[in-house]
Amino acid sequence: MHSLEVDDRKICFIMCVNDDRAAGEAMYYISRLLVPDGYTVDALQINDAKSMTSGYNEAMQATDAKYKVFMHQDVLIINKNFIADLLGIFKDPAVGMVGMVGSPKMPENCIMWQGPRVGSLYSHNNYQTIRVELDSSNENKLFEVEAIDGFLMATQYDIPWREDVIKGWDFYDVSQSFEFRSKGYKVVVPHQDKPWCLHDDGFLNLRNYYEARRNFKKIYKV
Repeated sequence: MHSLEVDDRKICFIMCVNDDRAAGEAMYYISRLLVPDGYTVDALQINDAKSMTSGYNEAMQATDAKYKVFMHQDVLIINKNFIADLLGIFKDPAVGMVGMVGSPKMPENCIMWQGPRVGSLYSHNNYQTIRVELDSSNENKLFEVEAIDGFLMATQYDIPWREDVIKGWDFYDVSQSFEFRSKGYKVVVPHQDKPWCLHDDGFLNLRNYYEARRNFKKIYKV
């Protein structure tokens, strides 16, 4: 969706940043990922974004990478084969977006964590780190989902983030999942024998969450 010629052998990691220490740690883990032969890795940090959607749109326009990994600044990618694993999933041109955790069927209230989910992660809060296993499968399979959790969202196509209607820092992930599916692309979560990521999410701030949910439900008529 931009004028840059797409480089189909480049992966760009994108973060909206307001904590340089956290972003620096995330970048350290990115720097240790194994890069398949012939591929290059780039990273973009957007500071002082008005919203997640506006920051992600700005970064999407600024890189020529075909593959983009939109991630929170407090996410550590601990699977060193992450890039090769991701490229393997994207060999299927029908797959538009990949997440680490997702909802096969969104609950009626549109609160993702209050319904069944699939995927896996290490979740660290201020007191402990826990391993969250959300599916019982032991096969290397993909789960097709209605929406993925926004801590990490990887794409192989450029679809604008709805900054016109999704403002702030909530529901951008569900919105973008709906946007990809409305264009006919699959949104998927891989089974992970061990979680590919650690999310250091501290305290959950839901101050504006429910207002964003009302807005989302009105826009997408769900």
